[in-house]
Formats: sequence, C-alpha cells, structure tokens
Amino acid sequence: MMLIPAHHFRDIERKPEYLQPEKCVPPPHPSPVGTMWFIRDGCGIACAVVTWFLVLYAEFVVLFVMLIPSRDYVYSIINGIMFNLLAFLALASHCRAMLTDPGAVPKGNATKEFIESLQLKPGQVVYKCPKCCSIKPDRAHHCSVCKRCIRKMDHHCPWVNNCVGENNQKYFVLFTMYIALISLHALIMVGFHFLHCFEEDWTKCSSFSPPTTVILLILLCFEGLLFLIFTSVMFGTQVHSICTDETGWAWERDPFSSAHPAEGKVKPEEITGSFHTRPGTSL
Repeated sequence: MMLIPAHHFRDIERKPEYLQPEKCVPPPHPSPVGTMWFIRDGCGIACAVVTWFLVLYAEFVVLFVMLIPSRDYVYSIINGIMFNLLAFLALASHCRAMLTDPGAVPKGNATKEFIESLQLKPGQVVYKCPKCCSIKPDRAHHCSVCKRCIRKMDHHCPWVNNCVGENNQKYFVLFTMYIALISLHALIMVGFHFLHCFEEDWTKCSSFSPPTTVILLILLCFEGLLFLIFTSVMFGTQVHSICTDETGWAWERDPFSSAHPAEGKVKPEEITGSFHTRPGTSL
C-alpha cells in the first residue's frame, strides 16, 4: 500500500523535472539592503522613456507656447506652478512605481529544507510555481516578464516597466491620478489659449510662428485627450480593485463573479502536476 504524505505540494504544469522538491536550486543569498529593483525589459524601458518624453513635451508646450508669452502674469504664474507641481508628482510616482519591488516571492525557495521548515499541518496544500521554483503564497501569480511570482499581482504595466503588486500599487494609483490631472489641466489651458489667439493676432499670442503654434497645440490636445481617457479608466479600475480587494488578474479569470474566495490559487481541475503520486494516478 502506497503511503500518502500528510501534506501535498502542487504545481501548475506537468513537468517531471519539477515534481521533486530536491530538484529546485537553493535560493540565492539575499540582496544587499538598498539594492534597486529594476526590470531589464526592452519594451518596458522604451515605454518608460516614451512616458517621460510625453510629459516633458507637455511641459515644453505649456511653458514656452502658452504661459511665458502670455501678458497675464497672474494667470501664467498660478497655472505654471500647478502644472509643474502635478508633473513633478507624476514623474516621481512613476519612478517609485518602476523602481519599487512589487512584492516578489523569493526565487527558488521550494527546496526540501525550506519545505520541511514550514511545519505544514496534515492535509495542507501548498502551491509551487514550476517556473521560478518558489512556494507561492495566496494571491501570488507568476509574471512572465519579471520572471518572478508577485504577491497580489494586478497586472504587468509596460508604461512603468514593472508589475503592479502589493508593494507598489499605491504609487501606480498616484501616477495615473496625476497624469489624468495634468492632461485635464493641459486641455483646459489649450482651450483658453485657442480662444485668446482667435480674438487677437496669432503672432502676438506665442513666441513661435502661427503654423508651428497650431501644430504644437493640436499635438498636445491629442496627447492630453488620449491620456486623460486612458489614465482615468486605469485610475477607476485600480480604486475599484482596492475597494473590493480584488486584483485585475482575478477579475480577468472570472469577470462575472463578485467574489473570488480562491483567488491566487489554481483550481483543482487545472492542476496537473504534484510532488507525489496517488494510487491510480500517473505522471
């Protein structure tokens, strides 16, 4: 008669090399305190650079096309301070969201020694990620870009070149909020500037030629409208996710369910591998 272990270890892929905990390489030594988290992904880095470029472009148009040439100094000072403050906060939040560890699970900790140290209760099921060979906590999911399991992973965002997870979601929410605010602010200023230029001579309402001014303002208007819609939707979904304690990953799995009691765990029918065999079960 085959003896069944008191606790079970399950992974999510049928790969023989992951069926034994001894096959996992011991986890690396902890990184020194203060080591910066950064994902070396070409697409993510490009998107992050584009994000900064678009914010700086808006900064250039607002300052050198609309505010500095204006003869209403009070209007220019107030709006300049507001826009620059929001832009600074947006970029600061972007850096924090990009350079903060989102909640990565220690890699390669599914070793025999670590499993024995957990002191699992009889019948307790522990899930293991076969890709990074880690014991997965509840509501942790593997990111194919970061190549790590992330606690409370919502999604991987290329615009911040990082996963949005347990530790950096607040920075991502602030980033989307500030981008939405500066986009709305820029659109309002573009509207007022167009009205002002229509009432007066175009050559007097900007330091640039009228055709250049129109092109710069139209591009800023298009950018502001696009990112106002995009970031407002993202901000709304993130706030909803926080209020309902439901990650975007879980919602995509079952968008019609109002609750996810087993969120972060693989359904039994989807589990195809294990650390042990049962009578009548083949690997």
